[in-house]
Amino acid sequence: MSRTEPAGTFTIGEAARSSGVKVPTIRYYEEIGLLPAPPRTEGGRRSYGAADMRRLAFIRHARELGFEIEAIRTLLQLQDQPEQPCAAADAIARDRLIEVERRIASLTALKAELQRMVEGCSHGHVAACRVIEILADHGECRHHHGPAEPGGIGR
Repeated sequence: MSRTEPAGTFTIGEAARSSGVKVPTIRYYEEIGLLPAPPRTEGGRRSYGAADMRRLAFIRHARELGFEIEAIRTLLQLQDQPEQPCAAADAIARDRLIEVERRIASLTALKAELQRMVEGCSHGHVAACRVIEILADHGECRHHHGPAEPGGIGR
């Protein structure tokens, strides 16, 4: 930090290091309005304060949990108006949970199919390889034709 910047502010590089969010991503968040454009120093450098750092941490954590940008935008708007009921935030989190549960079900079905392929392999020659056989004949694949949940991989 230069001597001309007030205490408690961060350059974009310092903000990136401290938050774990890369510099281009911070600029992108400013561009799309998730992070307000910070004031500039006399030298034209961005100057981030504690509130910006908390907002960056919020965005980063939400992204790590897989929330989409628009959901994060809504959650930030809710956070900025703390007197509102949290039903909208609950609904966003519930929707994300449903997406995760669907993904887990799909990945579980995929895992079972891959296990079946590997376990069915006799470790002989390719002519009798169960892995090759299943991949060559989609009708042999239980992942897409068995009791797998709708919305699985490849649909």
